[in-house]
This record gives sequence, structure tokens and C-alpha cells, in this order.
Amino acid sequence: MSRRRVVVTGLGVVTALGCEIDGVWDAVCAGQSGVGLIQRFDCRDFKVRFGGEIRNFHAGDQIAFDAKDERRIDRFSQFALVAADKAIQQAAIDFTQGDPYRYGVLVGSGIGGLNEIETQHSMLFDRGPDRISPFMIPKLIINAASGNISVRWGLRGPTTAVCTACASGTNAIGDASRIIQLGVADVMIAGGSEAGVTPMGIAGFARTGALSKRNDAPHQASRPFERDRDGFVLSEGAGILILEEREFALKRGATILGEVLGYGQSADAIHLTVPDPKGAGAAYAMNAALRDSGLRSDEIDYINAHGTGTPLGDIAETNAIRAVFGRHADALAVSSTKSQLGHLMGASGGVESAFCITAMLRQIAPPTINLDEPDPQCDLDYVPHRPRHMRIRRTMKNSFAFGGHNACLVFGEA
Repeated sequence: MSRRRVVVTGLGVVTALGCEIDGVWDAVCAGQSGVGLIQRFDCRDFKVRFGGEIRNFHAGDQIAFDAKDERRIDRFSQFALVAADKAIQQAAIDFTQGDPYRYGVLVGSGIGGLNEIETQHSMLFDRGPDRISPFMIPKLIINAASGNISVRWGLRGPTTAVCTACASGTNAIGDASRIIQLGVADVMIAGGSEAGVTPMGIAGFARTGALSKRNDAPHQASRPFERDRDGFVLSEGAGILILEEREFALKRGATILGEVLGYGQSADAIHLTVPDPKGAGAAYAMNAALRDSGLRSDEIDYINAHGTGTPLGDIAETNAIRAVFGRHADALAVSSTKSQLGHLMGASGGVESAFCITAMLRQIAPPTINLDEPDPQCDLDYVPHRPRHMRIRRTMKNSFAFGGHNACLVFGEA
């Protein structure tokens, strides 16, 4: 019995470079950076004072959203709602038609409502336990993004969440595609959302030593595969895809943007924060995604790398790609769009999967910026500085995370 095919019909993003996929893509290809000094809170005493902050964000500017909604829904869920709305509009799908139990949601997040945790913690100790907001728990829980999307559009099918740190968005899309393949749903809204650019988020990641400290040059701080990279840039946002069973999409006359061909995952199982230096777990996930897709390794044209700019992570990913692709590794275009946007944590897989689809639609590999002198141990073609017009039929998205989680997706042309 052949499995049901899963196609992509809508893309929605919320990033530091904007909230429209076409505009964000053009900015990424133009080498623009969304990274800058943080303005939402006073961080003058912090060791790291910059990030991929979404400035002047008001959900009500993008969707019907009043003051009451803003009080009851955390920033990370607001990002998810806006990105979902953008994706639904592009898919031109009417959820009032058909069986609501065949429509589901699966949105991942690494941290959830961190801003709400910080706000209510201060309230607890400044004004006492009776002043804690009754909306605190519904706002901060990681499944709040999926739940709010489900409520807004009346979707009653499988509605869950995944939390695998920086692999959350990629796992969410992969798990959602499985739900459609198994026949449990016909449409899934899937991706990731994160709002970790907060005092605790910046301070906590800085204390791990994972963040770049280039306070004097924020735009140049995200430097994947570069010799002098010194860590990743913490960012925020959301990336959402509309996934549909292929025949369902065709029957309703949808425009198919791409197809989910394969999904693989694994665990390093050696350390919570340090990757396997040989990239064995990452390589297993990539190979699993290729096996699931039925493709040979030399049929992949472009990889959107995890590529965070950490000293160990970039080398491990390079080693994994070489292990999987062999001689074809030198013919691959591999780039990290985190060089423009920073690391959106649990949302990164959602946004970067949207870029994989757009790369095939535009036949352009986006560049890795700030790559002036590659690390000798990072010796692939990372599409430095400028986008590349090329034939792109199939793409791969890698995501690796604290906890040793590895997730990989393979996408194909419409």
C-alpha cells in the first residue's frame, strides 16, 4: 500500500527581517541582517546586548487581535498566530468547509512563554502570590501556540506540540507529515515559534558560553562556518507551513509549493549540550530522511544547514554532511540563513523549512553572510556572501539541538 503524499501549500514567517515570506526571502538573499542591539529591555549590564529582536511587533497590526487577546496570549503564541495566518492566506484554505476533525495543528517551541515566566515571577516577589495573573499558566505552556491556533480557526483534529529545543520546528513538521501519511488528518498547520529574547533568555544562554559577544558589531556576529566565529545569536520569531494530503489539496484546487519527501531523527546520546564531534547522530538523521524519501544522496541539490556559528557545532555538521554525501558533498550548495536572522531556537526549523521551499520556487540558494575566512575544518561550499542561481529540485533541512536531538527533512519540487 502506497503511503499518502504530503504537500506544502502555504508559508508564513515572523522574523526580525519582516513578516512576509517574499520580503524576508529577498532581504536574506540581499545579505541583510536582522540582528541588532536589543531595545525591548535594558541590558546595559549584560555581557551580550544584541539579538534577532522583532521590534515594534503588535499582533493587531497583522491580524484581528484586541487588547484582551494581548493580555491573555504570550508573545511566542502571538508570533505563531501571525505566521499561521500568513500561511493560511497563501494556501487559500477555508477551514469552515469540510470536517474540522480532519484539520490539525502541531507547533513546536523550545522554551514557550519565557517572557510570561519572568513577568509573573517578578509579580510574585514584588506584590505577592495573589497578584499572579490567572492567565499565567495558559500563556506560558509550550502547547499554547498550537492551542491558540486550533481555537482561532476551529480546528478539532490532532493538535499537539513538540519540545526538542532547537529541533522543535523541524520535528513538528516531520511529525505532522506522519499524521497526514497515516490518514489521521488531511491538513496540518505545522512549524515552530519562539520568543526567547528576554532578560533571562539572553543572560542564561550567555552564561553557557554559547552566545557571540560581538556587542560592537551585532550585524556581523552570526558567522556560521567562519574561522573566528564565537557563538550563535539568540533570535525570536515563528515559521509555519500548511501541510496537506496531496489529493485533498488537488481536489480543492490548491497551489502546491513543494512536497515533504522524507523525515529522519536521532539522538547523539553523549552530552546535553556538546554535539558528537564526528556528527554520527546528525549523519544518521540525514540518512534516515534520505531513506524515507527514497532518494539517493546525489539527488539533493541544496542543504539549509543548522549552522549556528558555534565552534563545535559547525564542524560536527560539516563532518556529518561529508559522511552522508561522500564525493557529492563537494557539489552541494550548503548555506546557513542564521547568518542573516540569528538562531530562532525552536522556530528556526519552521522558518528555514519555508526557505527550503522558497529556494526551489525561486531556483536560488540563499547565501551565508559574514563568511570572510572559512574555518579549515569547515570545507564545504557554503554559498558565501551572495545568492546563487542554480537548479534546485530537492532540498534538505537540518536541525540539531541541546539534548542531543537531531532532525532532518527532505523537500521536493511541486
